Amino acid sequence: MDSAPEKHPEYGVFPAEEARRLTGYELFQRVLIGTLPRALISRTLEFELTEVEKGRVVFAGRPRIDFYNPIGSVHGGYAATLLDSCMGCAVHTMLPAGTGYTTLEIKVNYDRALTENTGLVRAEGKVLTAGKRIATAEGRLFDSENRLCAHATTTCLVFPL
Repeated sequence: MDSAPEKHPEYGVFPAEEARRLTGYELFQRVLIGTLPRALISRTLEFELTEVEKGRVVFAGRPRIDFYNPIGSVHGGYAATLLDSCMGCAVHTMLPAGTGYTTLEIKVNYDRALTENTGLVRAEGKVLTAGKRIATAEGRLFDSENRLCAHATTTCLVFPL
């Protein structure tokens, strides 16, 4: 008799040994269905993984007044975090088991201010190149009316775990 995969806490750190033996795509599929925990940063900033394909990841979140800067809009770090997350995770979906990555650089352009009234935002990351040592990706952040709010590019270092 097959048993269902063990459920993990909703948020947490990936179990290291399990994460090492999964491809990046397998890892994010398991996060999506709830058999691996969501990253703790997604609890803090209230965003969640909504779509996963090889080379593409989407997160969704709702900006809140708690994320405001002193001038009355959502701090740019909120958009940057969603973009860094979707781009990095898109890169991760292309990696074989036993391989990790880290962001080397990120460039963000802000096109439209976010406020608590923006509604649900969607951050979509897509891989541009995925080599053995370097990967690049682009990200776009859209509001609920599908207007571009920010876009970014990243370069990631790929390495064995």
